[in-house]
Amino acid sequence: MNIEFNYDVNADDFTRAGEASADIKKRLKQMNVPHEAVRKVAIAMYEGEINMVIHAEGGKITVTVDEDTVTMILADKGPGIPDIEKAMQEGFSTAPDNIRQLGFGAGMGLPNMKKYSDSMDITTTLGVGTTVLMTVKI
Repeated sequence: MNIEFNYDVNADDFTRAGEASADIKKRLKQMNVPHEAVRKVAIAMYEGEINMVIHAEGGKITVTVDEDTVTMILADKGPGIPDIEKAMQEGFSTAPDNIRQLGFGAGMGLPNMKKYSDSMDITTTLGVGTTVLMTVKI
């Protein structure tokens, strides 16, 4: 088994934010992936999806499911992350006030992505974009 799902994420589209992670959650359940793995994928991917909506000019998410791993690649064309170490600190956020007023931007996105994935790697280039690779074992 090696199945791939692709999603487009639009910048500033809070009405559709979370659709990709909800869809992959439903599909993984249909594939009888264990509940705990589905939960971890859904949370990690949702956090990344919201980050793409808030901080980037949208992007693409590719999810690959094989016998023992769910791999998520979230690639955006945003401003990049100037200080990954700082961005990984719980509570640190660069979200503007209007986003915080919507209930987003609490600074838990990247920390939760790391917490709910079995591995996470961030590649970022200022002015070009960021790619996050996460895996969850099945």
